[in-house]
Order: sequence, then C-alpha cells, then structure tokens
Amino acid sequence: QVQLVESGGGSVQAGGSLRLSCAASSSTVSMGWFRQAPGKEREGVAAIYTLVGSTYYADSVKGRFTISQDNAENTLYLQMNSLKPEDTAIYYCAAKSSFWAATWYLQSTYNYWGQGTQVTVSS
Repeated sequence: QVQLVESGGGSVQAGGSLRLSCAASSSTVSMGWFRQAPGKEREGVAAIYTLVGSTYYADSVKGRFTISQDNAENTLYLQMNSLKPEDTAIYYCAAKSSFWAATWYLQSTYNYWGQGTQVTVSS
C-alpha cells in the first residue's frame, strides 16, 4: 500500500502562487495531480513518470504549473503560478505502483489517492 498526504493548499489572490506537496509512504512508478471544483468532474492536472521524470500537463495549466519530485523523500510537488479563480478546487495526489500508462489523465489509471487539499483563488 502507498499512503499519500497532500499539503500546501490555501487561499491566494489571482496572480499569486502556491506549492502543493504530496508525501508518499513508498516509491511509485508514476504520480499525478487531479483537481475537482464544486459541481465539476475530477480532472487530471499534471503527472510525472517517477522513474524517468517525464511530465505531462493539462492544456489549462501548461506554462503556469510545474510538477516535480523529490525521490529522496518520495514527495511530489505542484508549483502553481499565475493562479486564476478557475483554479479553485480540491487538489488530489494520486499514485500508480505498477507499469506506466499513457492514460495519465484518467482516475482509473492510479492505484492510490490522497484526501485532497483545498486551493482557493480569489479575484
């Protein structure tokens, strides 16, 4: 089993930045960030192929968000810059313990999920 704990969420004004962290209890093959806004479906934000470092992003966050990892502590990060009100959502960390899948943006791809951390961006 892999335990995932997100942190770093909070409230920020539009244009500001936040860095989310996800601490994993053990190593993973890949990890990703998803978010779910009120009344909307959970969507993939970014993912990283942990073993290689390859990254993937949703079009809505490209150029603003950066996903990275600290393998020494099995920690995943999401640096969010130039935040917009539409970025407001609960952000979830996800991990996959088996082989890499091209469907990084699908919830079903991942084996483990964190409880989420709230990000609120005000205008």
